[in-house]
Amino acid sequence: MDTLGQQTRGETRPKEVLLVAHTGRPINIATAGLAAELLHDAGIDVRVAVREGDETMNHHPVLSQFKHVPHVPESAIGAEFVLVLGGDGTFLRAADLAHAADLPVLGINLGHVGFLAEWEKDSLDEAMARVTSGKFDIEERMTIQVEVFGADGEPLGQGWALNEVSVENTNRQGVLDAILEVDARPVSAFGCDGVLVSTPTGSTAYAFSAGGPVLWPELDAILVVPNNAHALFTKPLVVSPQSVVAVESQASAFPAVAVMDGFRSIPVPPGARVEVRRGERPVKWVRLDNRPFTDRLVSKLRLPTEGWRGPNEAKNIQGA
Repeated sequence: MDTLGQQTRGETRPKEVLLVAHTGRPINIATAGLAAELLHDAGIDVRVAVREGDETMNHHPVLSQFKHVPHVPESAIGAEFVLVLGGDGTFLRAADLAHAADLPVLGINLGHVGFLAEWEKDSLDEAMARVTSGKFDIEERMTIQVEVFGADGEPLGQGWALNEVSVENTNRQGVLDAILEVDARPVSAFGCDGVLVSTPTGSTAYAFSAGGPVLWPELDAILVVPNNAHALFTKPLVVSPQSVVAVESQASAFPAVAVMDGFRSIPVPPGARVEVRRGERPVKWVRLDNRPFTDRLVSKLRLPTEGWRGPNEAKNIQGA
């Protein structure tokens, strides 16, 4: 397995692509149809993932001509590439399919911020040209594995996340009485709305909104962020990627739930335990250029950079 953040060159263009698109707006459907046409014209087979009850694809003059498959992990088997058209929510659901089949995934943003997307829809033609010619890199992004155990130690469920797992209180009239543990040692007990355990990729998502720091995706670490905790020591923690983070629910606590990437969930009854560790399989993230994460951060969050002069290369050369 490659080191986290290391890029490998895509050796050949994919023979078949799984297309996952957000179908909530007509412009999204039109963009998906254009992408499918560009891939097909380049000799690449296309299969289209369709969510249950969504009839949009069936009536589109272009997308209706391609093979439709259900939006389930098994539908990615046999494809070589996953193309996502939409926002971050669509990307995370598509990453679920790509992760199950160990396929590279590329996101084109059709939403608002779209932190997980590689490029914007205005560059769709160029993006498809690079995919069809095999001119792209693959970067591995760290994932986390989540296991939930009952009060007696019995397994209640397991899952994974690319962004984060949020252990959340389900009763908004009270708090989640939790104990935070790192590497089999207690750190602190507090009442809270929940506890977030995030990857570096997820540090710009829910964890960021809850007051956590931004971690560069090349960093190998696990981020822990208490969410609206009622205690003096509730600062975010950045721990080793080899660490095991656990959140225990007090026996007298309200029921909770462990939500992974916002849409996969496991119930956490009172007295249960949620264990989080580094996932065994990363997500294969497609890169179309060498643009650094700093530029992406500034662009997506519209950070002010007026007055920046940059390093003085001439002085650096003279002083060398």
